[in-house]
Amino acid sequence: MKDTIVENRMSIAPSLDGPHKGYMACFGNNFETEALPGALPQGRNSPQKCRYGLYAEQLSGTPFTAPRGQNERTWCYRIRPSVKHVGRFTTIDMPDWKSAPNVIPGVTSLGQYRWDPVPHSGEELTFVTGMRTMTTAGDVNTQEGMAAHVYLATVSMEDDYFYSADSELLVVPQEGRLRFYTELGIIDLQPQEIAILPRGLVYRVAVLEGPVRGFVCENYGRKFVLPNRGPIGANCLANARDFKTPVAAFEDREVKSTVTIKWCGQFHQTEIDHSPLDVVAWHGNYAPCKYDLRTFSPVGAILFDHPDPSIFTVLTAPSAVEGTANIDFVLFRDRWMVAENTFRPPWYHKNIMSELMGNIHGIYDAKPEGFVPGGLSLHNMMLPHGPDKNAFEQGSNEPMEPTFLANTMSFMFETRFPQHLTDFAATKAPLQDSYVDCWRDLAKYFDGTKSPS
Repeated sequence: MKDTIVENRMSIAPSLDGPHKGYMACFGNNFETEALPGALPQGRNSPQKCRYGLYAEQLSGTPFTAPRGQNERTWCYRIRPSVKHVGRFTTIDMPDWKSAPNVIPGVTSLGQYRWDPVPHSGEELTFVTGMRTMTTAGDVNTQEGMAAHVYLATVSMEDDYFYSADSELLVVPQEGRLRFYTELGIIDLQPQEIAILPRGLVYRVAVLEGPVRGFVCENYGRKFVLPNRGPIGANCLANARDFKTPVAAFEDREVKSTVTIKWCGQFHQTEIDHSPLDVVAWHGNYAPCKYDLRTFSPVGAILFDHPDPSIFTVLTAPSAVEGTANIDFVLFRDRWMVAENTFRPPWYHKNIMSELMGNIHGIYDAKPEGFVPGGLSLHNMMLPHGPDKNAFEQGSNEPMEPTFLANTMSFMFETRFPQHLTDFAATKAPLQDSYVDCWRDLAKYFDGTKSPS
């Protein structure tokens, strides 16, 4: 076994051979990893005495009796049990991080909305204190729905740790680079990648290259899984092998630290005398991971017509109703457009799902103007939307030749629940008041006197 590598206070397990040092491949796999040789028990989960004087502890992401294919848990072998990481709680205020239900009197969410990028203020913000909630949906107490956030950060969390008991977080960077030091390992993250941080996982976040900005989908419900491909078959879309889970890493530090917990929409803080990132070895299938969006393989029509945008689903969080998602995470990346006699941009529609979109980089084909990188738009349930005038004219008259749609990467947080604007989204974020005007000049071409050509 190779010597243990020490990186930024954390002792990390020897990197695996292969192209992704420090990560293990596959989505939802059962992994095992140790940062010290022999720290991981073999043949049992809870020996009478663990090696190195470690404590055995289970982190459960599902009820114990969940079906085998859905059951998720990880056994951790740590320097102290988690009960040593929480003391007496003090309730604290996070004024711009909101949870559902959060209906603001006088603020209507009925409409088509679009925002410019939320600007950096120059204020010192961490990944947690810089969270700005744009919309909420469902109810955090019944564990249904979601919240959509923009995060801004300029400084790293030092001896300052966080976890959410309410939700898993899907992090979508747009600007800058982050490092997540988690109980189960280290994840480096940059634009065009995403990370999934499970409910209950403790971590701190370092700014590697800032200032940083990005988007977060806070999932209150069942965790994200890969969507069923149906007739697409066994390949394309997001492939499980492209998800990367970190190898074990731990801190053994006796230092005054703060742990912040989000629980039922409230924030609580406790002081401890050591780092809580002290898992020396672990095995299981409940763990953080990252994914490079550039490995997403789109599929589409190769003759005529425009398929439903569901073919671009990267991850889905199912609801109790089959085929109806609590959340879908959908990606619109560069791709070939080849359909003949077809209006190629997204068509006009009203949808039972509510759609919050974000632009990571480039130009979105349905909105070539105004929807800029870092920007957001919201089209709530059963509100019509679609291409603006320029996109309609271009899509109606462009030559029907194979075209490569380049320099584009946008995403959608789509949910069955209506998304309610927060006070921040309605009054503080840079709302484009003129957004609805992008459809004002759509022309009337109808002429009932002409015979069909």
